[in-house]
Amino acid sequence: MKSKIASLVLLAVLIVTSGFTQPAAPAAGGITVTDALGRTVTLPQTPTRIVLSGKALFMVADAIYVFPEAGKNIAAIGSTAQGASDFIPMIDPTFKDKTMLENNAGAEQIAAVKPDCAILKSSVKSSLGDPLEQLGIPVIYVDFETPDQYARDMKTLGQIFQNPDRATQVMEYFTGKADTIKKAVSTLKDDQKPKTLILYYSSKEGNVSFNVPPMGWMQTLMVEMAGGTPVWKDANPGKGWTTVSMEQVAAWNPDYIFVVAYSKPATEAVKSMKEDAQWKELKAVKENKLFAFATDVYSWDQPDTRWTLGLQWMASTLHPDLFKDWDITKAAKEFYKELYGMDDSSFEKNIAPLLVEEVK
Repeated sequence: MKSKIASLVLLAVLIVTSGFTQPAAPAAGGITVTDALGRTVTLPQTPTRIVLSGKALFMVADAIYVFPEAGKNIAAIGSTAQGASDFIPMIDPTFKDKTMLENNAGAEQIAAVKPDCAILKSSVKSSLGDPLEQLGIPVIYVDFETPDQYARDMKTLGQIFQNPDRATQVMEYFTGKADTIKKAVSTLKDDQKPKTLILYYSSKEGNVSFNVPPMGWMQTLMVEMAGGTPVWKDANPGKGWTTVSMEQVAAWNPDYIFVVAYSKPATEAVKSMKEDAQWKELKAVKENKLFAFATDVYSWDQPDTRWTLGLQWMASTLHPDLFKDWDITKAAKEFYKELYGMDDSSFEKNIAPLLVEEVK
């Protein structure tokens, strides 16, 4: 017996002195995930007090809420609104009972909620994630910026909520819609892909500007996936929205222009553009192919769960002959039912009045 104990002690000494330690296994009921930054995060058990905070939170929250467990497991949440619209209160009956965090909530305010973990976008790691971890709060990062990131991050959420089947179901829905469009436009030649421009209309402090997205953003990917050619591709836009001049837009002279606006209805922006003498000279305006991007609670152009609706709408607009049977109301109703369990009555009450599509 003494010999056996001595052997075990010697083994332990060798392990420590060699610098090798066996990774600790999570406790019974614990989970280990790999987040968007490639970090391995271990939680002792399925979290029941989750905090959501940080910039552009509504997009992350919309992805998280496709899991039926989300509402009861989120203890505190920042603003999920964009402008005057707020989706989460429509689907979470416990929303009013949660701790509401300020937009610029710091680590101390979040720590006061005593969370099991925080789910944040990786872009706020240094400003918010690192301070939280210094206080001993586990942080799991997600991105949800591109279709590929959706697949990765949805898998992570499936692990967090211990519901991998739901993660698979949701991604099958997204990929199914994307594959249908990919197949329909796959035979198009380059000259059959309309020259397309997406413009973000901004009117901050009364100064109107028009901006194009980076090449890796969802808006650009949408144009390519929908069978269009992004005319700003050679403009080498930066890491964020890049302002372009009217002269540059005129030089591109696209076949289609899609306008997005987040602080005011895009339809209002399009109306003013169509009344402007300079815009009237463009091919897209002359041929009535200047559109406000489809929207409901939020605009469908963003890397929000609604990107799949935006992709379908854009493809049906650029290639109506290939998507003759596509119907915006039918597609939206299916989306909210499949992802959020919304019945027809709730859809008619909450979504239908906000559903905006310019007449083509």
